[in-house]
Amino acid sequence: MSRIQNKALRRKIMSAEEAAGFITDEANVGMSGFTGSGYPKAVPRALALQIARAHIEGKPYQIGVWTGASTSPELDGALAMADAMRLRLPYQSEPVTRKRINAGDIEYVDLHLSHVPQYVGYGFLGKLDFAIIEVTAIGEDGRLVPSSSLGNNKTWLDHAEKVILEVNAWQNEKLEGMHDIYYGTSDPPHRQPIPILHADDRIGEPYLRCNPDKIIAIVETDDDDRNSPFSPPNEVSQRIAEHLLDFLDHEVRKGRLPDRTLLPLQSGVGNIANAVLLSLQESRFENMTAYTEVIQDGMLDMLDSGTLRSASATAFSLSPAALDRFNANIDFYHDKIILRSTGISNHPEVIRRLGVIAMNGMVEADIYGNVNSTHIVGTKIQNGVGGSGDFARNAFLSFFMTPSTAKNGAISAIVPMVSHVDHTEHDTQIMVTEQGLADLRGLSPKQRARVVIDHCAHPDYKAALSEYFQRALAMSPGKQTPHLLEEAFDWHTRFIATGHMLK
Repeated sequence: MSRIQNKALRRKIMSAEEAAGFITDEANVGMSGFTGSGYPKAVPRALALQIARAHIEGKPYQIGVWTGASTSPELDGALAMADAMRLRLPYQSEPVTRKRINAGDIEYVDLHLSHVPQYVGYGFLGKLDFAIIEVTAIGEDGRLVPSSSLGNNKTWLDHAEKVILEVNAWQNEKLEGMHDIYYGTSDPPHRQPIPILHADDRIGEPYLRCNPDKIIAIVETDDDDRNSPFSPPNEVSQRIAEHLLDFLDHEVRKGRLPDRTLLPLQSGVGNIANAVLLSLQESRFENMTAYTEVIQDGMLDMLDSGTLRSASATAFSLSPAALDRFNANIDFYHDKIILRSTGISNHPEVIRRLGVIAMNGMVEADIYGNVNSTHIVGTKIQNGVGGSGDFARNAFLSFFMTPSTAKNGAISAIVPMVSHVDHTEHDTQIMVTEQGLADLRGLSPKQRARVVIDHCAHPDYKAALSEYFQRALAMSPGKQTPHLLEEAFDWHTRFIATGHMLK
């Protein structure tokens, strides 16, 4: 049975190659997709081939690509290899795309994810010419059943001049009803509060709306999402998780967190995040909720065990095994998982109201609490700030986590001054490495430095960091945040030259 029930829209079914032919040079294209789920598969591949052929013929042809977050080799990778992108935003992690950005071949605009809907709505980013959106089905009345992510899909459909839909039969039909899409937002001065009082409140509708006159093509597909396995927790990630859970117990004893249930959880994606979620599952805490961006394996495990009552997010990022489990038991998960648009899942107002506990990763941090979560040695971007800033600044508790060293100990993750700042000291409450936890709340910069060095730095680097701090105290012209700028940057230039930090 066709998943396209609307008779008028069925007349717009065509091949991916025909649909790609609508997209013109210099167009801005909003693509669905978030962390490798719910992205269009066929049209981007056809578009990459179309652009590659144009380049062989000596014709200029590039587009701007806007997405929800990172996508996949079939989208970002294919377009990057075809030299098809002149611009990319707001978050990426695909290796070929990253290489071309760092080579200067693609302009990359790194944005807080919560800013994207407003930036697009007010035209800060220019005109959105096309949207290419994956959906699970199209109802008889034309309503769109979203697939495994929402991201910025509502924003693209609202503002794109023309829309191409991929209807993917691989996506589980029982996703219908899991989404909560809020159409109650308005612009200042008429903007109203978002009526989410609890992490599992539903305030919208389960379908995406789109003016059928804007839909110029529909492509039927049957392709799976990109799903990567996670590494099992190692000793370092387990120790980070233990420090974090000990601190949560401490906050409960102080009366600052509800006993047993805590406050809604937000977790970045990755092996450390999954280790923390595993530790929470095995802890005394129960009946918890999540208000986050991405549902990954650890949250699925917590839903299975009952330690997590519900999870609100904008997308899935599951390993193949976890995805199989999700599809086999989707009836169980259906009312426990809520998928929202990024403009709601990452909204500062809601994060602050709910009192979210935010847990995010970082590349490095300095002794005063400034965090670099995106760049290597200050100039090469790895991914993007994503939603970490949305949560870090507005959370009730904000953790940044990392192993204390990288490259088999050649690099210290704790440095005198970060080579790039994504989150300032004002947004960093708690830093955690396998060495320990630094609670920076209420501390002056000098007090922070001592706590960070004592609790988070690797023993191989503590002496050098302490010596730097003492010299900065004595010789810095200002004593509020003492720095010897030339020496602080020497940590990074030394690594560029030798591959090792100072020890």
